[in-house]
Amino acid sequence: MSWLSDTLTSTIGRKLVMSLTGLFLIIFLVVHLAGNFQLLADDGGLAFNAYAKFMTSNPLIKFTSYGLYAFILIHIIMSIVLAAKNRSARPVGYAQVKGSANSSFSSRNMGILGFIIFVFLVIHLRNFWYEMHWGSIPMDEAGNKDLYAVVNAAFSQWWYVAIYVVCMVGLAFHLSHGFSSAFQTLGINHKKYTPFIKKLGIVYAILIPAAFASIPLIMFFNS
Repeated sequence: MSWLSDTLTSTIGRKLVMSLTGLFLIIFLVVHLAGNFQLLADDGGLAFNAYAKFMTSNPLIKFTSYGLYAFILIHIIMSIVLAAKNRSARPVGYAQVKGSANSSFSSRNMGILGFIIFVFLVIHLRNFWYEMHWGSIPMDEAGNKDLYAVVNAAFSQWWYVAIYVVCMVGLAFHLSHGFSSAFQTLGINHKKYTPFIKKLGIVYAILIPAAFASIPLIMFFNS
């Protein structure tokens, strides 16, 4: 297992792990968004509750979920380790910093943006994931836990919706750099393909967080 320890202790290996876990999470966001759109179905939450029941009871989905949690944790740990290593390699800051001249806002603030996303995940998992598994949630008319009622109650509060939207903005900036950076780390860097990947990353970074943010906004203004 020396190859594993070498990978996890080298800078290149850590960046590779971050890229792979990041791309997995990028794919997961699309799947999660498709499920969340069930919240907008005009059926009193029956479709969303059935989806939530499937996601928490299907053995294959549950196994995949454990992998997802592990990938999120690994992604966070690797980002912290790499940030600390970068700081230790350059303990004295530059006399004059002109970050905007050489890098984007997102690339200079990936740590802050990542922290915003982490805080959002803690709040999100506590309010919904925890409640679905261990909370006292009543049943809907189909016999499933009425998680829709929990989500609807949260999205009826303006401050919660505001936090959600702000965090989606942070996610958008994080993705705008992380998407193309992941491909570059994996060696997919070519004058023919890189411009397309960067444009695709920008489109993804705008559309996916915007779609997530639209759900609580629609539910809030329709409540």
